[in-house]
Amino acid sequence: MTTSGLFPFTEEHEMIRQAARDFAQNEIAPIAAEFDESGEFPYETIMKMGAMGFMGIEVPEEYGGTGMDTLAYVLALEEISKADASHGTIMSVNNSLYCSGLLKFGAEEQKQKFLQPVASGQAIGAYSLTEPMSGSDASTMRCRAEREGDSYIINGRKSWVSSAPVANFIVLFSMTDQHKGHKGITAFLIETDQPGFSRAKKEPKLGIRASATSEIVFDDYRVLVENRLGEEGQGFKIAMTVLDAGRVGIGAQALGIAEAAYEASVVYAKEREAFGKKIGEFQGIGFKIADMKTRIEASRLLVYNAAVAKERAKESGNRFTLEASIAKLHASETAVFVTNAAVQIHAGMGYSKELPIERYFRDAKVTEIYEGTSEIQRLVIARLETGLK
Repeated sequence: MTTSGLFPFTEEHEMIRQAARDFAQNEIAPIAAEFDESGEFPYETIMKMGAMGFMGIEVPEEYGGTGMDTLAYVLALEEISKADASHGTIMSVNNSLYCSGLLKFGAEEQKQKFLQPVASGQAIGAYSLTEPMSGSDASTMRCRAEREGDSYIINGRKSWVSSAPVANFIVLFSMTDQHKGHKGITAFLIETDQPGFSRAKKEPKLGIRASATSEIVFDDYRVLVENRLGEEGQGFKIAMTVLDAGRVGIGAQALGIAEAAYEASVVYAKEREAFGKKIGEFQGIGFKIADMKTRIEASRLLVYNAAVAKERAKESGNRFTLEASIAKLHASETAVFVTNAAVQIHAGMGYSKELPIERYFRDAKVTEIYEGTSEIQRLVIARLETGLK
C-alpha cells in the first residue's frame, strides 16, 4: 500500500483513477459539447463505462460490480466529471443513489434481479424521491401506495428524476400511511416496462443537459410486495441513508468540475497577454488563481475524508452524515466559486461556447441544489453539531 498525504492509496486506486482519466479525456471530452448542445443521452459512452466497471464500483463482483471501495469510486467519478459533469451525474446516480441502497437494504433475490444488471452496466438505475410539491420536505409527498393483497397499487407523479427517461429500474419512495408523515414512507423497486408507468415532461435544464431528467407518472401501477425495499414505513430512513452516499458522489463531481475550470484558467493566464504582460502576472488574476487552488485542495481533503468515513461506516454500522454533508457543501460551493472565477479570467472567451468554460459554469450550479441544497447541508451540520432541532 502506498500513501498520498493523509489517505491510503493502493495500486488499484491509482489504476482505476488512470483508467477513468484516460477514458474521460479520450472518449468523453471530445463529445461533451455536442451532447450538452443536443441534450441527448450519451448511450454509447455510458455503455462503455459499464463495460469498464464504472457503474457499480463498490458493488461486489458476485452482483456484477467491481468490488472496490468508496475512495476508488470517488477518484473515478472525479476524473469522469472533470471531462463532463453529465456523464458524472449518470455515473453517480447509478453508483450512489441506486446501487448503494440496494446493496445495503435489498434482499438476496432483489440483488440478483435489480442490482446485478445495473452494477454490470447492462441496465440503468434511477432514484425517485422528489415531487412537484415535495422537495426538501419529503413528508409532504403525495404519491400513494395502497396495499392490495400481495401487491401495492401506486398512483402519483414524481419530478426531477435523474436518468428517468432511460432507466430500466427505479428506487421509488411513496407514502403508504399519510398520517405518519415521514414515518409513513416506503421504498419500492420499480420496473419501468410494466403497465401503469409512464415518463412525462423532460426538464429543459441549465446544465448537465446530457443527463436525462424527467417527471414520471404512476397510474394504478402494481408492484409486488416482494419488490418492496426494506420494511413498510422504512422508506425515509433508506432515502436519507442513500443520500449520505449520494452527497459523497456529488462532492467528487463538484471537485472534478472545479479542477477542469481551474486547470483551463491556469493555462489561459500563462498564454493570454494584455498591456504587454501575461495576464497571470497581474495581481488581480494571480489572487483568483490562488483562491481557486486553495478551495479546490480543501474540497479534495473533505471529499476524500468523506469517502474514508463511508468505508469505516461499512464496518461499524455508523452513519457518515456529517462528513458527507460537509464535503458536499464545501465542494459544491467551491465548484460554483471556481467556475465563476474561470469565466472572469477568460473574459469574453469564458462567455463563449467556443470554450468549455461556460459549460463548467452552468454545470456547477446544480451541485449546490440536488441531493440536498446547500441550505439543507448547513441545517444538517448544525443539528448534528448542536444536537438541537
